[in-house]
Amino acid sequence: MSIDVNTIFQIAGIGIIVAMIQTVLKQMGKDDWAQWVTLIGFVVILYMVASLIGNLFDKIKDVFLFQG
Repeated sequence: MSIDVNTIFQIAGIGIIVAMIQTVLKQMGKDDWAQWVTLIGFVVILYMVASLIGNLFDKIKDVFLFQG
């Protein structure tokens, strides 16, 4: 199984963008909005990782149960 490099770059890009937005919002004094941006970024990345893990489990099921 090869993991697509684009997915890794997407996750890293989302992390960098969320960190920049959070820093700007904290400097503006909008700490509550900064926390929401961080939470939303975390949920988006968690969804991406969960879908990758779901695909992994499907591939494992196909290999061990000989279903194609």
